[in-house]
Amino acid sequence: MVTDEMPHREYPNFELLDFRNTSWGEHPIPNVPGCRLFSKHEKSQLLPRQNMRTAFDKMSQLNPTSQLDAVMSRRSFLKSATAATVLASATPQVLLAETKEGMPQRLLGRTGEKVSAIGLGGFHIGKQADEVESVTIIRSAIDQGITFMDNCWDYNGGTSEIRMGKALCNGYRQKVFLMTKCDGRTKAAATRQIDESLKRLQTDRIDLMQLHEIIRLEDPDRIFAAGGAIEAMVDARQAGKIRYIGFTGHKDPFVHLRMLEVAAAHKFRFDTVQMPLNVMDAHFRSFEHQVLPRLIADEIGVLGMKSMGDPFILGSKTVTPIECLHYALNLPTSAVITGIDSLKILDQALEAARTFKPMSKETVNRLLARTATAAATGRYELFKTDSRFDGTAQNPQWLG
Repeated sequence: MVTDEMPHREYPNFELLDFRNTSWGEHPIPNVPGCRLFSKHEKSQLLPRQNMRTAFDKMSQLNPTSQLDAVMSRRSFLKSATAATVLASATPQVLLAETKEGMPQRLLGRTGEKVSAIGLGGFHIGKQADEVESVTIIRSAIDQGITFMDNCWDYNGGTSEIRMGKALCNGYRQKVFLMTKCDGRTKAAATRQIDESLKRLQTDRIDLMQLHEIIRLEDPDRIFAAGGAIEAMVDARQAGKIRYIGFTGHKDPFVHLRMLEVAAAHKFRFDTVQMPLNVMDAHFRSFEHQVLPRLIADEIGVLGMKSMGDPFILGSKTVTPIECLHYALNLPTSAVITGIDSLKILDQALEAARTFKPMSKETVNRLLARTATAAATGRYELFKTDSRFDGTAQNPQWLG
């Protein structure tokens, strides 16, 4: 069994809520007719255990295996629910460590690391026709205070990692916090991808390695099974190849919660979690409402992505790029990773960081009201509703 430090907490006064008689729950629990996941914590009333027997009696009639696979366990639910009060006091200012080259630096969860509030997305820096342009963008970002580098083993067939590796030569590697991701679900596949990433990035150690695209309910089971990818991650950490371990996903907050739950069952706690956080996520299958409080409570570094929806949110004509970045920065994120494919877009990201100030509740509410109608069905968050963004679904061989 893979283990890592994981504090044990109990909350004896509450149980999983049955939402069959409510209208605001937004995400149905698979295989549990009429039940919904807890989503908007501020509207809930946590009921004493003696009032919740009916919900558990009905769920106990289901197949136990299906129930375990489909329903968030008591511990997972309670961590998310009680964490809402923690989130209320978690502000960007709490995470702020210092300012470097005009770029705010924030704490990365419980790791003690300081990273730039804006992270350089790895996918976009592999798209330039000339790799010299890619290298210029990366080094210009670092020179102006962006220290968090995002990448992935599969981005642009490895081109993104190769170009970043070249950009980090000549002393630049020592200036950044380097993250990349692997797709393997088996120990063998993940080990091979970690080693390939090290070679492409021209480094002997990656600061943060994340399990990529946790988008299926079975992904956590494969990863934590005997011979699963988590064994490769732990071995790589013990060997000094990586320092910290996290996971990413863009599809559904329920899958993230299940990943956290399966990890907890194996006494493992991730250092970071990456997920979509934007002005429309708050209205539809919300990572902000359902996952973010849990991460804050467990002191897991929060990496925001898809602040502009890749970039479909901008197509709604309801918000500007700067407003999108400011909204994500206003959440208790350690870094907001954004795609930067030109020096012009780099300047935009730097401007957002320089001009960001904690937003008032009224300002946040105005932004959310402005985007509510457009966001209601997820039409501008296609990564949640469409398979075109699911690289591992289109390339299942990456999983191993």
